[in-house]
Amino acid sequence: MKCIIYYLKWGPLFIALFISFSSNGQNLQITGTVLDETDLPMPGVTVRIKGTDVVTITDIEGHYGINVPNNGLLIYSFIGYDTKEISVNNQSVINLKMIPNTSDLEEVVVIGYGTAKKRDITGAVSTIKNDLLKNENPNSVQDILRGNAAGLNVGLNTDAKGGGSLEVRGRTSLNAGNSPLLVVDGAIYYGQLADINPNDIETIEVLKDASAAAVFGAKAASGVILINTRRGREGRSMININSNVGLATNSRFPSVYGPEGFIAWREDVQKSTFAGGGFGEHQFSDPRNLPSNVSMDQWLAYDGSAGDPITVWLQRLNLQPAEIENYLNERSVDWYDRIFQVGLRQDHTVSLSGSKDDFKYYWSLGYLNNQGIVIGDEFKTFRSRINLEGKVNKFLTVGMNSQFANRDESQVPVSWGNIRVLSPWGTEYNDDGSLKWRPNDEASGGKHPSYDRAFIDRVQREFTINSTLYAVIDLPLGFSFRTNFTPRFEFYERYNHESAAHVEWAERGGNASRQQRKVYTWQIDNILTWQKQFAEKHDFNVTLLANAEQFQSWDNTMSNNGFQPHDRLGFSKIDAGINPLISSHDQYSTGDALMGRMIYSYDGKYSTTVSVRRDGYSAFGQLNPRATFYSAAVGWIFSDENFMNINWLDYGKLRLSWGSNGNRDIGMYDALSDLATGKYFYQRPNGELYLVNQLYVNRMENSRLRWERTAAFNLGLDFSILKTKIDGSIEVYNMSTTDLLVQRNLPDILGFNWVYDNLGEVQNRGIEFSLTSRNITRNNFSWISTGNFQLNRNVIKSLYGDLDENGKELDDLENQWFIGQAIDRIWHYKTDGIWQSHEADAAAEYGVRPGDYKVIDVNGDGQFTNADRQFQGYTQPRFRWSLRNDFKLFKNFELSFMMYSYWGHMGSFNQMKNRDGFLDRTNSYVTPYWTEENPNNEWARLNSSEGGASGFNVYRDRSFIRLENISASYSVPKSKLEKLKIENFRVYGNIRNVGYYAPNWGFWDPENSGPVPTIFTLGIDLTL
Repeated sequence: MKCIIYYLKWGPLFIALFISFSSNGQNLQITGTVLDETDLPMPGVTVRIKGTDVVTITDIEGHYGINVPNNGLLIYSFIGYDTKEISVNNQSVINLKMIPNTSDLEEVVVIGYGTAKKRDITGAVSTIKNDLLKNENPNSVQDILRGNAAGLNVGLNTDAKGGGSLEVRGRTSLNAGNSPLLVVDGAIYYGQLADINPNDIETIEVLKDASAAAVFGAKAASGVILINTRRGREGRSMININSNVGLATNSRFPSVYGPEGFIAWREDVQKSTFAGGGFGEHQFSDPRNLPSNVSMDQWLAYDGSAGDPITVWLQRLNLQPAEIENYLNERSVDWYDRIFQVGLRQDHTVSLSGSKDDFKYYWSLGYLNNQGIVIGDEFKTFRSRINLEGKVNKFLTVGMNSQFANRDESQVPVSWGNIRVLSPWGTEYNDDGSLKWRPNDEASGGKHPSYDRAFIDRVQREFTINSTLYAVIDLPLGFSFRTNFTPRFEFYERYNHESAAHVEWAERGGNASRQQRKVYTWQIDNILTWQKQFAEKHDFNVTLLANAEQFQSWDNTMSNNGFQPHDRLGFSKIDAGINPLISSHDQYSTGDALMGRMIYSYDGKYSTTVSVRRDGYSAFGQLNPRATFYSAAVGWIFSDENFMNINWLDYGKLRLSWGSNGNRDIGMYDALSDLATGKYFYQRPNGELYLVNQLYVNRMENSRLRWERTAAFNLGLDFSILKTKIDGSIEVYNMSTTDLLVQRNLPDILGFNWVYDNLGEVQNRGIEFSLTSRNITRNNFSWISTGNFQLNRNVIKSLYGDLDENGKELDDLENQWFIGQAIDRIWHYKTDGIWQSHEADAAAEYGVRPGDYKVIDVNGDGQFTNADRQFQGYTQPRFRWSLRNDFKLFKNFELSFMMYSYWGHMGSFNQMKNRDGFLDRTNSYVTPYWTEENPNNEWARLNSSEGGASGFNVYRDRSFIRLENISASYSVPKSKLEKLKIENFRVYGNIRNVGYYAPNWGFWDPENSGPVPTIFTLGIDLTL
């Protein structure tokens, strides 16, 4: 039985829409039970009376009941299973077993501008069903995607908003965007993923190869993500309530020194900094713990000090007067508690869905309020979606998919990075109880982490409405015509006031600004589709598209300072300042496209897809505003051949595709010259200077600028074996991106530094592997494992075409791009451990001493130049994998966990240089460090020196395995809910970002290089 069964929400037990229909006989009450191929009950099976809209759905035990004419026909259907048709014939009980159609071949999946049977798909497409992840409580679209599609890389943002970047099959561009195109319900989506409620999502398809994505042409070089939202289901109205609350905790954060550890650390900082500088051996030692051979007078005489020894000692450790006073009075501050918090999170969604006659509806309201682990980090959003579809008559269907979101990001988070520059002996408050600007000392040191926040008043909100209005006309001979109109409105406002009561802003009399941005976009898609079968073997699916789009934005900003007589009204009275500034920035672009695609299938075994798309976009040069993109693909289900009589092979399909796509993700005016304004002084003949306003050309135009173009081959194998116990896919691809959009340097004589041009080539190659194993399928226990593996390699084939004296193409040293190397190749000075005490003379030749890093001088000339830089690893993982396991116990309990891993990459780990000991720093993360008494070969001495190798990095292996999610749920048995008229009640809990294993990193989170919250969530899912 397909794994989707174990994650379906309970279907209602007795759902029926009774619509009048003719009957020649008496109605019968039919009951029964539906089982899967392993004799397990099947919830969610649709049972329909043929020729009518009377429908019911099986419950959690697979039971159903329906009123049927005794001459009626019942149709049983479920995704991934063969549809069955059974005649009633006066039966009162009809039990049956559903048979899976091999590998979901008859399942209809969404592709660009249409749908197709999975059997006929020839491209590389990954499908994610959101119901499979219901227990994980995905907080964002990225949470649904992370680890669930081979070839899709999802970044990890750890603030309250969450989310993360998306990348399909590696980086294909140097300067243009590398993010995939987003499509929601068939229309291209230019909004933020944060505006989409994960509870509204039904499925997500990831189009990875050029053939599958080619229908989107100039926007699809980095792949396409198709998001399909929920629709009204057949049956009576259903109300669903999904509500959860949670806590975000800072589980793994590097420790900073506490009060006593801080003093010991400062001792060692001073000893390391001034070693060998004529200071006494015990000059920085605690006078209360001097060795017996050092008297107090001797100790004071080291620098001629007098007075209280403790005060002298703390002054030698470079503590400020406020710190010394607090030390003597035993007053300390735990800055961790002033910066971090346990964040409260809540996410509530209510939805109404159903179908009445020929009208389907889905409406949801959602409220999200997340606090991060940093005080003041908060994200709030209200989201609503309404999907409507109605059949006007036999040939006309109209509908609307509309989404509204209101995001609020007004809160100002504290500066958590200040934890490194705040002394635990600092003073948190002034005498009047107000926050102290600089807790360590008024003249130096870090600011109180909440100080700026206390003097900022901010409103930052964004309102968006994204809609698609459509009409579908069913025409004769298998034709249908669909027109989509997709307008999008966005209104952004940011009002900010920095009070004059702030020490640093007082001189300017406070600052205030008001920014407003309005965006209006629209798209029109006219789609003609022809689907026809001939001789029961020849299937055609032809799509023709005409598309047009427009983008326009208006951005206005006002700012002022020097408010008179005071700035208490802030941005509400911005005209009260004396230095008003007004700026505006408007943008406008247009695009259009024509596309044709044909999918042909013969005998259900052989299929081919060909497409062509012609794009136009206003951002490119006048001589190249358009481009044409082609694709072709073939598929062969070899397991259906008579000669493939292999018992263990249930299904096998080979796919081969080639296609080209474009990348238009550049600035809207990068191909054009632009004008800038300026003020310049000129001198009259009499020597008098006068100011002149000027308008000048700021950038050189390139009328030949065109699309980046990515051409790709993909070879795929889909398989299912051992009676569908195991199924999976293997993909091998080779992508080449040419005409890269780069900044080409120009000779000074032209008056411009650079111009955008099409130069260079990048190649991407890789392998992807996906596998699902139904390990155990028993009546009271099931276990399903799903794994993904991916490997991607890119290489720069060419850049600007500039040659050296030997005819070799030059590299780009500034950006560290090298011909024949990966985009993310590390080229830097390399270290070889730490200089040890017996190597003092050799270290001195490079201006360093024992305890400092030993930077390799490749050519031995005693200097560090580009000639000493070496290739030493990659910043992107060499391979990635994910694994999820799903368990179901006694029909009602579900448990799952998911882990993923990035392996084989490196990152800079400069904390090992221990340079937080500069005299302008007042604390540090707790790290090992080199001393003469306790030497090591990895961590430098405190306040170490870089010598002539200024700015070198220490690189460490960043590989890790993360346990991303543990989830559990309990569904209350149907028998206990019937009396309450409740269809489904489920309680769930999950832990996200549980922990990680990083054998060579062990400091910051290896994926994010910052604090990553562990999130605990408890929720309910109720259906009425």
